[in-house]
Amino acid sequence: MSSDCFQFKQFTVRHDKASFKVGTDGVLLGAWADVAGKERILDIGTGTGLIALMLSQRCDADITAIEPDHDSFEQAAENVKQSKWIDRIKVENCRLQDFVPDDIRFDLIVSNPPYFIDSLKNPDPSKSAARHNDGLDHVDLLKGASRLLVEDGLLQVIMPWEEGYIFIAEAPEYGFYCSSILKIKPTITSQVRRLILGFTRKKSKPAERFLTIEKGKRHDYTEEYIKLTRDFYLRF
Repeated sequence: MSSDCFQFKQFTVRHDKASFKVGTDGVLLGAWADVAGKERILDIGTGTGLIALMLSQRCDADITAIEPDHDSFEQAAENVKQSKWIDRIKVENCRLQDFVPDDIRFDLIVSNPPYFIDSLKNPDPSKSAARHNDGLDHVDLLKGASRLLVEDGLLQVIMPWEEGYIFIAEAPEYGFYCSSILKIKPTITSQVRRLILGFTRKKSKPAERFLTIEKGKRHDYTEEYIKLTRDFYLRF
């Protein structure tokens, strides 16, 4: 398989033009997101279209995927066009702040958003935008979710540990409360590095779970990670 694309069991993702390649964060969110009973899903900052494709494999919902970077948008649109779910995925080249669907709100919104608020930026503008929140900060994401989610809808995001807890603290100001936390460790002995967070408009004590990716050695995956991703990765 060429480095220009990544082959999954039911689809292929080309990522030679997109700002960022296929990565573990996107796979984790695509495999973990709660799609049960969802009819309309919005993927904010779809990049290559990976998460939208994974969710299409997992459910029958209609999915809208938005992406502000033009090269990434074109790549996502091509990846969707080559998939079996072209009739259920709509890709749009726009920012969340400018996205105004026609009388549609969504049951589920997912995002692998820009983060690293104060860290050193990549000199490549497109890569910098994909990983820094200048173009889509926490407030933009929460305001967008408030505007676009149905009343009992679910927002799910994946973020670094520190950014995630900042997001949890900010969410109530915009009417959202953390309902679930998946704490992700790269290895058994490492610290939690990523959080998959769920938010609803109902106050509740968040359900917490842990996921460890590798046992310790490179590519020696835990059974829980294999179970989560085996419908997608060829190696499993």
